[in-house]
Amino acid sequence: MKKDKIIPDFKNEDEEREFWATHSPLDYFDIKDFKRASFPKLKPSVKSISIRLPEDMLAELKTLANKMDVPYQSLAKIYLARQISLERGSLHMASKKRRQKVHAQDQHEQGRS
Repeated sequence: MKKDKIIPDFKNEDEEREFWATHSPLDYFDIKDFKRASFPKLKPSVKSISIRLPEDMLAELKTLANKMDVPYQSLAKIYLARQISLERGSLHMASKKRRQKVHAQDQHEQGRS
């Protein structure tokens, strides 16, 4: 641990959560002391949900799943995960493009000064 910063004693989890929301752990811990952790038996938590689908969509999903020899619910999770990943990527790219545009505008305005 770095000697110049001391982690305060917290009265409760809310106080600790608030502290870490505004402070970097890198200021309190030395990276060279970190050890790689492995959790081989850790399983992702799952939550059961209910979703209403048109009958023809469900039938098509089941047909596709049968052709791929996978359970239809597993195929639905694969499709959802893929789409979420695509959306995250497009949101990330849109955000990056906005930052680049703002940066270019700033550079242009500085050039006029």
